[in-house]
Amino acid sequence: QVQLVESGGGLVQAGGSLRLSCAASGRTFSTYSVGWFRQAPGKEREFVSTISRNGFSTYYADSVKGRFTVSRDNTNNTAFLQMNSLKPEDTAVYYCAAGGYFIDPRKYDYWGQGTQVTVSS
Repeated sequence: QVQLVESGGGLVQAGGSLRLSCAASGRTFSTYSVGWFRQAPGKEREFVSTISRNGFSTYYADSVKGRFTVSRDNTNNTAFLQMNSLKPEDTAVYYCAAGGYFIDPRKYDYWGQGTQVTVSS
């Protein structure tokens, strides 16, 4: 069992930055890949990024590539999503998930509650 709690969301202006954190419970965190997803009102959940168990492999959606950086600290059971050069189109609820190294949200076993990111023009 893994419980995830996201934090770090908020309101920023376009071009600004935010760092999201995903704190995980338990000592099995390092056995899971972590995915980041986002969901805007009226839209389906969208893949953002994923990171492998040891943090050595990462993958990004084209929409965020070059702007977002995913990382993790297994010692502290935490994953991060550094978001730079934010655009209004990035506005969404952001979720972290623990599971497989996939872009499909259905491949993830555990989910956080989400944190709101709002990017103003």
